[in-house]
Parts: sequence; C-alpha cells; structure tokens
Amino acid sequence: MKSEEIKNLFSKFEAATSELEGIECWSARELQELLGYSKWENFEKVIQKAKDACKNAGESIENHFPDIRKMVEIGSNSERPIDDIALTRYACYLIAQNGDSRKEEIAFAQNYFAVQTRRAEMVEQRLLEFERVKAREKLSQTEKQLSGILYERGVDSQGFALIRSKGDQALFRLNTYMLKKKMGMPDSRPLADFLPTISIKAKDLAAEMTGLNVQSKDLKGQTKIEKEHIDNNLAVRQMLTKRGIIPENLPAAEDVKKLQRKLDGDEKKILKSNKKKK
Repeated sequence: MKSEEIKNLFSKFEAATSELEGIECWSARELQELLGYSKWENFEKVIQKAKDACKNAGESIENHFPDIRKMVEIGSNSERPIDDIALTRYACYLIAQNGDSRKEEIAFAQNYFAVQTRRAEMVEQRLLEFERVKAREKLSQTEKQLSGILYERGVDSQGFALIRSKGDQALFRLNTYMLKKKMGMPDSRPLADFLPTISIKAKDLAAEMTGLNVQSKDLKGQTKIEKEHIDNNLAVRQMLTKRGIIPENLPAAEDVKKLQRKLDGDEKKILKSNKKKK
C-alpha cells in the first residue's frame, strides 16, 4: 500500500469518529463503507464474528456494540431511520480482525485499530504506574507528618522506626526482614518502594488513622502510641482480608524509583517532541 493511500485512509478513519456518552466510537454503517463492504448483510456477518470474539474475551458485547438508530436521507429533503451500531475502538479492532484481510481497507484497519488499541493499553498502564508513584509520595508525606506529631509527644526517630515496624508486622503478619525476604526485596531499601499500590495505600491509611487518634486521644509516650498504631494496622488488615486480600501474599511490584525515572523520561521525550514540532 502506497504512502499516499495510507494517509488517505488514515484521514477517513479519523474523520469518521464520533462521541456517544463521552466514549469515542464509529458508526457501523459508516465503517461498512470504509472497509469496502457494499452490502450491509455481508458486513453484519463480520460484526457477529466480532461479537463472538468479544464475548470469548470476557468483555461485554453491550458495552462495545450498542444498538442505535441513524437517520439517512432518502431524497426530496426527507429522512428515515435505519438500524445501526455504535462501535467502540475495541469493537472496530475485532471487526477488522474478522474481516477479509485481502481487502486493502481491512489490512489497513487491522493495523490502525491494533496500534490505537495498544496505545490505549499503554495509557492505562501509565496511569496505573502514575497512581502507584503518587501513592508512594503520599505515604512518605503521611509518615513525615506522623513523625512530627510523635516527636512532640516524646517519640524520637528510633522510636518512630520501631513503631512503624510494629505496624508493618501487624498489617502483614511478618516482620520487615521476613517480608522483604519473602517478596525478594533488597534489604537496604524501604519496604514501601516495592509494595503494590493497594499495600502502599493500606499503610498510608493506618498511618493517617494513627496521626488522627494520637491527637484526638491525646496519646503520649512510646507504649501507648505503639499500641495505637498496631491496632490501626490490624483494623486495616481485617478490612482487606474480609475482601479476600491477603497483604503478605500479594506479589512485589516494580521498584517505584524506576517507575518515577521512567515517567520523568516519558515527560522529557514529550517536551522534546513538542519543541521539534514548534
């Protein structure tokens, strides 16, 4: 396929997009023409195969192939409604995969929607990575604030480290050393740098509860505050385990510092790309 033909098809596919309830979609009637099908009956067969593939993938057909009505001109400035389907990008990808790849339009669509779908997956993955980095930053802020609160109540940095360790043991049912060993974490690095997002947020919630209760109950001294932090971690653990989530059995996640460097690197690439365009 020539470069000019690719650009032409790309423009047509991009121009055919519309929005339904905030979701990008394509009209099946318009996609029929874009993919070179002259008869709706033949195209419906391809759509049915795509629906079957959608169901087999565990996705909801209703979410990706909702039935709609479309008005079409019939001459003399009059219109009539016809059956149509609003297709999500994923639905279009499945249709292209089940079409006749000997058609140039289908071959283009298979690659066009594959790249775009992959791009969506990459965006989703980046958002998950961003959420984890932000959760780790939030935990650091919470623990810094808690350390300040405890310092005013007679707990020094060593005491705070011990309290935090006892809290981890209550949350994970393992001491810090054993948990790091079980999850294959470096002994010299903070535990939270390798925890999955939900575990980071669990630690953060328990620390927030401790900071609040220490002040509202006016707790002072290592012993009382240590018990409070242990109780809060036990409460968070109970909440998780009731929902079938066992914190110590969750796999370790990628080093959060590596993720931060990766996200920073992506931002630099985007900035460089934008400068070149200008």
